[in-house]
Amino acid sequence: VLSSLPLQMMLYFNVYYFPVWFLAEGMMLQLKYHLLPQYYQFLLVAAFLVLSLAEGSRLYLGYVGNLQEK
Repeated sequence: VLSSLPLQMMLYFNVYYFPVWFLAEGMMLQLKYHLLPQYYQFLLVAAFLVLSLAEGSRLYLGYVGNLQEK
């Protein structure tokens, strides 16, 4: 089984676009944070952290797994 070149290319570009998404989403969260109710602030921050960690681990595991043919 060989590694997938299209998958590797998508992961490569996603690694560079992820910080852009992270900064844009973080700035938008910061701008509207004080306008939201307390429970929604908690939910948005929790979702932002979970999605960021999941995306980072997904990119790492996909990158390593594709190169090691797993």
